[in-house]
This record gives sequence, structure tokens and C-alpha cells, in this order.
Amino acid sequence: MLAEMRIQGLGVIDDATLELDPGLTVLTGETGAGKTMVVTGLNLLGGGRAESSRVSAGAKRAVVEGRFAASAGARELVEEVGAEPDDDGTVIAARTVSADGRSRAHLGGRSVPVGVLGRLAEQQLAVHGQNDQLRLLRGADQRSLLDRFAGIAVGQPLEEYRRVRTAWLEVVGELAERRDNARRLAQESDMLRHGLAEIEAVDPQPAEDRELVELARRMAEADDLRSTAESARMALSGPDDGEMPGAIGLAGEARALAEQSGDPELAGLGPRLADAVAVLADAAAELSGYLDRLDADPERLSQVLARQAELKSLTRKYAADTDGVLEWAQRARDRLAGLDVSDEALAGLAARRDELAGELAAHATAVTAARTEAAGRLAEATTAELGGLAMRDARLQVEVAPRPAGDGGPVLVVGGRECHAGSGGVDEVEIRLIPHAGSVAQPLHKGASGGELSRVMLALEVALAGSDPVPTMVFDEVDAGVGGRAAVEIGRRLARLAESHQVIVVTHLPQVAAYADRHLVVRKASGEGVTRSSVQRVDESDRVGELARMLAGMDDTDTGRAHAEELLAAATAHRETDRAGREPADLAEARSRRSGAARTGAGPAAGTRRRRKAG
Repeated sequence: MLAEMRIQGLGVIDDATLELDPGLTVLTGETGAGKTMVVTGLNLLGGGRAESSRVSAGAKRAVVEGRFAASAGARELVEEVGAEPDDDGTVIAARTVSADGRSRAHLGGRSVPVGVLGRLAEQQLAVHGQNDQLRLLRGADQRSLLDRFAGIAVGQPLEEYRRVRTAWLEVVGELAERRDNARRLAQESDMLRHGLAEIEAVDPQPAEDRELVELARRMAEADDLRSTAESARMALSGPDDGEMPGAIGLAGEARALAEQSGDPELAGLGPRLADAVAVLADAAAELSGYLDRLDADPERLSQVLARQAELKSLTRKYAADTDGVLEWAQRARDRLAGLDVSDEALAGLAARRDELAGELAAHATAVTAARTEAAGRLAEATTAELGGLAMRDARLQVEVAPRPAGDGGPVLVVGGRECHAGSGGVDEVEIRLIPHAGSVAQPLHKGASGGELSRVMLALEVALAGSDPVPTMVFDEVDAGVGGRAAVEIGRRLARLAESHQVIVVTHLPQVAAYADRHLVVRKASGEGVTRSSVQRVDESDRVGELARMLAGMDDTDTGRAHAEELLAAATAHRETDRAGREPADLAEARSRRSGAARTGAGPAAGTRRRRKAG
């Protein structure tokens, strides 16, 4: 629910705060006062497009803030982006639009991408305006509306349909690629096999090229390395003729002298000198082993250099080193596994395609059946609502039919018919209207006037109310082109919708405004050539005056106020009737009085007309 909204520097609204409650809130005001700016602000909070032209003249920026009593989904989003709710658990969203067109979005005190506000709006807010009526004319939107009404009954099989469709399209695409590109794939296959054969003939080993480089270096420098190692060994062991002791012999003499000294402190060095002798002996042994392993054989060196040449022939073609060559070979084997264009491979893919097609057709049939069942219920519920919206003889039809193949998209055979297998199933959904008894059902864009389309959309929203998870619904002049009894019934339906949702309505009709739980008025004031507007909540007394103004600009006459009071009383009685499920006697009596006054031309309005004419 939207608990509060503040607008600064947006259009003609300088600074206004809207405190909103559950139930039905109406927003009224004179033409040009800025009612539309409230809806514009809500669209900005929902991540809508920001336009610098909306910033008030002379203002540096426009700011819209909204405080939401967050749903579970909204709280998850807040946590996801690292934002924080307010102390009372509500979430504050904000949108700033500067005069140069730059836009900023914040959620829970944290700067976020504008798309995050769009995701929040999906959880919290649905704005319906005359553009939504235009979207209602499109087939894809009509199907989405039916799916929204059907809920999980369509959602679950549709999810399975989409899962299988993805796998089916992959197999269909792979089979088509293998068949259509058989020659190219065969050439690629030959190239990969040639490369693998060349690599396998050389049989490189991991890191072999680096090991051979080190080995060749050592073999090429064998004489110098032998001299160095021999000198080191002699320094440790002494010359073979024994004329001079080496480091090992000298360390051994030092050990003997220390142990034979008779001095405990000096004798204590004996074990340490013994360790030194052992270490030096090990080092001498390793030097001897190194000298034995040191290979200076020219033939062996020639073999190493030849092996290096073999490996370089591979690294020039396939990768920078032998590890890369081995990786290329593995990728080539994997690619070859998918390049099989043999009859057996193609037959296997075709069989898999047909298997998935059968499974997909079964899911498509389940989706169609669920949509067809929901279509009947939606049509019945909406028709019942239209009867109460002064379209007593109107009937709505929701038709579900397979979409024929032929537009180049994927084709699936369902029930013996070739259908277009789109991501939303194989169905086309069309909403048709029979506006009057005896007329022919026609698509909405042909059979509905502007006022009728407004009522159809509202009737659909009332029918969808039970399946719509969005807590706040905003209607921007959906009563355009409507008047009289139809306007009364629109107000009544909005009030009924407000029993399960927070409903905010921008309206110019007093018949609708009379049903509000709370009434906000946008008032404008001019000064120094600049018009500025504010939003005020009106009490019952001021509300009567506003309704009288909306009726005929008669807010300053007793007759106008009497009409407004009568309209409020009738709306209150209607709401009580709807809640109690019965019509009170006083409402029936009041309705009878109004009917009689209309037939005779009597009543307060007629008296006023006579007095004005006499004057």
C-alpha cells in the first residue's frame, strides 16, 4: 500500500504531500490544476521515463517520494539491493529529475538503478490510464490479461510448455543446421580430424616443451656444468690423491679436537660438528650423482632438438605451448561429437525432435484447456459487471483459438493442426463485445466506443481483483467519455474494488468522487504570472462544495450544495447496500423521488432554472 506521497517541483505542483489510506481515494480539481502531475509522479516512482519538461519553471529539479507499506516481495527486493526499511517497517522510494534531464532513483536511502523502482512497482503499484485502454486492444495484452485471471491453472502448464519448448527448439535448430550445412560441417569435420591426427602423431605431453628447453640448455652447457660441479665436489671431499683434506675432512678433525679437549663446553660442540659433517657428506654425494647424470652425448642432444622441432610444428598451428595444443585437441574432439552428419545421427536427432514435439503438444493442449475454461469465467464475471455499469444488454466474449502457422515462426502440430508455437503457447485470445441486444460480437477496437471501453476495462479490473496481487491500483480518468447513470455505476464499482485494494482515482465526475472514502482536491493559485497548485484533503463540508462545483460550477448556491448532498447520500447508501447485500428502503424511496422529478421537470434544478430565467 502507498501510505504517503510527496511531490516537489513537478509541473504546476510546487510542494504537496498526499497522505493516503486504504480504500478509495479520489483526486479532483479544476482543469489545468495539475491532477495529471500526481499520476506522472506515480509513474516516476514506478521507474517510468523522466522528462525534463515536467520540471516546474524556475525549479532546479523535481522530486517525488513515496512511502510504501511493503509486501513480502518488496521487502526481498529492498534486502537484495542492500537498502533498509524505515523504523516503522515502511519503504521509501524516491525519484529526482533535474532540469537538464538527468534522473536519479533511491530506495531505502540507497542509490539504485531506475529499473529497481520498476521492479518495486510490479510488487506494489498498478497505474491504469487511457493508454491502458489502448493496450487492451492488442491481442498479446488480452492473452496476458486472461492468464492473469486464470492464475496457476494456466501458469503451471505454461511454465512446463516453455521449458519443453526451449529444448525442442534447440533440437530443431541443430537438426536444421546439420541438414542445411552438411557440406560445410563435413569440411569442418575433416579439418578437425586432420588436426587431431597430427597432434596424436606427435603425442605431446603436458609442459613437455618447457622441460625440453631446460634439458637442451643443460646438455649444451654440459662441459661448463661438469667443471663447476667437480670443483664443488672437490671442495667438499678433497682431491682423489688425498694430498689436501676437503671441507668434510676438516670438519671431522674439528669434531675430534673438540670432543678430545676434556672441556665440557668445548666438547658440547661435538654433536653440532657431527651434523655439519653429515650435511657436507650428503651434499658431496648429490654432486657426485649430478656428475653421473650430466649427459654430454651429442646424439642425445640431437634427439632433444628434434623433439623440440616437432612440438614447435604444433605450437605454430594450434596454440602457444603444448598445454594449449592439448586443450585445442579436447575442444576439437567435443566439436566433432556434435558434427556427426551421418544418417544415423540425423535419424536420432529427428526422433528426439518428434518426442519433444509430442510432449510440447500435450503441454500446449493443457494450456489451451485451462485458458478456455478461464475465458468462460472471465466473460461471465465481466458481463455481470457491465450490467451494473449501464450496459445492461452488453455481453463480453473471450475467445481462445489456435494461432495458425504461416508467419515464419516455429510450427507445432496440435490436434492435427499446424499452429504457431510462440513463447506464450499456441493460442490467440480475442476479447469481443456485444454492446447491445441483437448486435454482432466485434473485437474491442471495432465494437466499443471510448466510454464503453472505459467501462469494459473497469469491469475487467473488478473481475480480476481477486487474482491481482498488486495492493495499490491507480485509475487516471478511466471515466472519460462517460456520464449519467454509467458514471454512478463506475463509482460504485471502484468502491467495490477498494474493498480488496487501495484504489486511487483521478476523476472529473462528481458521481465517481461521491463514492470516495477520502477526497483530495488539487487547487491552483496564480501570482506574478506563475500558476502553482497544492493538494488538500477536504472534510465533509468542503467536499460538498467541491462536488457542487463538479456538478455544474454551483458550489456557491444552495441548489448546487443540495444536489451534492443528495449525491453523497445516494453513494453512501449504495456502499452500505453493497456491503450488506440488500437495498435499503430509503434508497428505493429516494430513487423513486428522483425518477418522478425527472418525468415532471420538477425538483430543485428545475426551480433554479425557472428562477434564473425569471431573473
